[in-house]
Order: sequence, then C-alpha cells, then structure tokens
Amino acid sequence: MFVTLGVMMLLPPIAQDPMYHAFADRRALLGIPGFLNVVTNLPFLVVGSAGIILCARGPGFSGARWAWLCFFIGVTLISLGSGYYHLAPDNNTLVWDRLPMSIGFMGLLVAVVSEHVNVKLERILLAPAILLGVASVIYWHYTDDLRLYVWVQFIPLLAIPALLLMFKSPYPHRGLLIAALGIYIAAKVAEYYDHAVFVRTGALISGHSLKHLLAALAPFLVYVMLKRRAFRKN
Repeated sequence: MFVTLGVMMLLPPIAQDPMYHAFADRRALLGIPGFLNVVTNLPFLVVGSAGIILCARGPGFSGARWAWLCFFIGVTLISLGSGYYHLAPDNNTLVWDRLPMSIGFMGLLVAVVSEHVNVKLERILLAPAILLGVASVIYWHYTDDLRLYVWVQFIPLLAIPALLLMFKSPYPHRGLLIAALGIYIAAKVAEYYDHAVFVRTGALISGHSLKHLLAALAPFLVYVMLKRRAFRKN
C-alpha cells in the first residue's frame, strides 16, 4: 500500500475534469434540481444507520468494531454530502460528497486489515487512516490534484482481495466482501456510462443515479456479513 501511494504521488498531478459535473439527468421534481441524483442517496442513510446501530452494540460485536463504525458513519454521511452536492454540482459542493466517502474507504480498509493481519492494528491505524482520507479531499480542494484522493478511493479495491488471499480470518462470510467490491466496481462503471445508461433506458434512470443504488448495495452486503457474524456468535 505504501509503494502504491509513493508511485501515485510520483505521477503528474491529476486535475478535476470540469465535465464531471455535467450529469445526464438534470430533471427537477418537487422543486428539487437533479431529483433522481439527489433522492437515490437515501439508501446510504438507511444502510449506514443500520450499520451504526449494529456496531454500537458494544461488547456483543466481534471484530474491528471502531473501524466498521467509521465505515458506516461515512456511508451515512454520504447520503447528506452527495445529496447536497447534486443540488448544485460544482467543485465546492463536491467536497462534501467526497469527505464522507474518504472516511468510509479508510474505515473499510482498516477494518479488513485489522481482522486479517492483527486486530491490534485497528488502534494504531484507524485515526491516521481517517486523517489521511480527509486530508486527501482537502489537498484536492486546494490544489486541484486528485492523486491522493484517487489512491484513497481505489486502494481498498486492490488491498482487500490480496488480504483475503494471503491471510486467514476467524470471521465468517468473507465472500460477501468480494461481492461488495464487485458491486462497487459495477457502480463505477455505471457512473462512467452516465449518459449512455440514460439514453438506453429511455431516460428512466441515468448511470449516475444507478451508481448510487449499486454503491449503497455494497455496504449493505457488508452489513449482512457483520449481522450474520453477530447472529452466529449469539
């Protein structure tokens, strides 16, 4: 992970594409601009809140509880940050979309590392990882350089499969983590083909709105994994 971070920061700066904000579906409804891109963030609120409640059970929760809690806090805040961003998409509002995502990504990474390598790593890594995630967004906002944020977003996609292959874990249902990563990749593909999905579905839904729904399904699978773990223990 440190090697990939070093390589990423040796690359030329990556500027934010101004066309990123030109979403296919800008239709307003009930006075809400970009209605579907706003309301499709609600599943994040539902899944994140359920995850927070699960993690807050305290002693009954096994594993990297604080890292998973940070993950679900990030998921919950995405509903607010992304919804706010889509009301008036620009680089300034995008900050509030990316901050909770960075918290979620780092919480997820630390949770999986801790549960597969050494649970004591949670105490060592969690705070620095969350700070790094937040710093990546602040760094982009003030420098228009996405390199650090790109690393924060995509390193879990590379590290988690490697950890699952190289390390055993006492915790069951790890296959749901791979399923969640696969769904998140599908969400990024839908995001990339935002306009194409909008056209192919007859303007029923855009790729970006679909991305929100798929991206919310990924943490739901993580929630199911943790819920089954708690049920098995009980």
